[in-house]
Amino acid sequence: MTGDMYSPVPQRRARGAWSAPAASGPLNATVTVPGSKSLTNRELILAALAETPSRIAAPLHSDDSARMIEALQSLGVAITPDEGPGLFGPDLLVTPRWPLRGGGTVDCGQAGTVMRFVAALAGFADGEVTLTAHETALHRPMGAMIKALRDVGVDIDDGGHWALPFSVRGHGHVRGGEVVIDASASSQFVSGLLLAAPRFDVGLHLIHHGERLPSMPHIDMTVEALSHRGVHVERPTAGEWVVPAGPLRGKDIAIEPDLSNAAPFLAAAMVAGGSVSVTGWPAHSTQPGAMLGDILSLMGARVVRRGGALTVTAGANGIQGVDLDLSAAGELTPTIVGLAAFAESPTTLYGIGHIRGHETDRIAALVSELRALGGEAEELPDGIRIIPRPLQGGRWRAHHDHRLATTGALVGLAVPGVEIDDIGTTAKTMPEFPELWQRMLEGGSDDAAPRSEALQAS
Repeated sequence: MTGDMYSPVPQRRARGAWSAPAASGPLNATVTVPGSKSLTNRELILAALAETPSRIAAPLHSDDSARMIEALQSLGVAITPDEGPGLFGPDLLVTPRWPLRGGGTVDCGQAGTVMRFVAALAGFADGEVTLTAHETALHRPMGAMIKALRDVGVDIDDGGHWALPFSVRGHGHVRGGEVVIDASASSQFVSGLLLAAPRFDVGLHLIHHGERLPSMPHIDMTVEALSHRGVHVERPTAGEWVVPAGPLRGKDIAIEPDLSNAAPFLAAAMVAGGSVSVTGWPAHSTQPGAMLGDILSLMGARVVRRGGALTVTAGANGIQGVDLDLSAAGELTPTIVGLAAFAESPTTLYGIGHIRGHETDRIAALVSELRALGGEAEELPDGIRIIPRPLQGGRWRAHHDHRLATTGALVGLAVPGVEIDDIGTTAKTMPEFPELWQRMLEGGSDDAAPRSEALQAS
């Protein structure tokens, strides 16, 4: 980056080992969480491809969104902060550039949305773009995306490894056309192609052919985001999308709170007792976290939505075990596992084999960490089974995974002496997590929430 650019890397965060605070009594707190990562990164991509500038209000400022901002800046897109009313940092003004600029390297960090979404954009550059990632993310599936991009005319040199790092020789345009993809490993393959498709020469006819298609709400989110910018996506059959070539409108977009990041806060009421409210809960949302109300109710909580907030109150009969298909919302698995550890009966979660390919193998990691504290859990081919057992304090490894870290904090509410080895992993999607967690325990409200120092002049 050049010296006069703004660096989006969050400056304030907790790092290293962190003693998870135990709850001293029932909770009574109101929490505001930062913006949705999934929505922020989709809107950044669409703003970069639009014909006119856009403003993104209340975006997420975190490691993942920072990687996306830096990636787009390296492709010549102008992204600058602008003061807004949000609690967690400035709004973003995005001015597109066409064609995109080649000659740079994109470091995707651990962000799956960056590696899958920007790979499609790199074909629009006027030169070569190299994509790489943090060493802990080089294992993340990319083969299906590489094949699909080649099929629509993107020139990719991956050295025959079907994985990051690889180089895209951009020619300023991408042909597009019909392509068949197996997106069983990640819905981000579909979203990445759909987001870029309006700029393809002939649009895109995308067909998923595979065993399953996980995280459908995220694909619905992509389709809805495109529609807000004037692009109508046809869906002739399940697993099939047709996107016409055409202009994308610049637009002012407000980002919803991240409902999946709200999950551990809402679940905290069930573990510690009492009530927790999350503000700004949307009336309609394509986020997988929108399923939380139904899931937590099924597990025994009293869930009320009133005045733009979702409130969860511990049920009189404790936490109930469930048999649950989480294929549409696999990212909620770590929080549900944390709840299940304290349930009155066993829990089986299935339809989540794809989460083995996230920041870590989440199924194996959750089983390992519960067992380390004396719990009982079993890996299943497509899921996990938890048998509640008394837990004791000890080290909880985050496995470089933000959702593993927040699950450790959830367990620590009821188990004194839990130490998370690296709370800094929460900065991936919520740098403020330790501070917000402590405020929740103290009965704080969103009125006192801090503004993030997320964007600093470099």
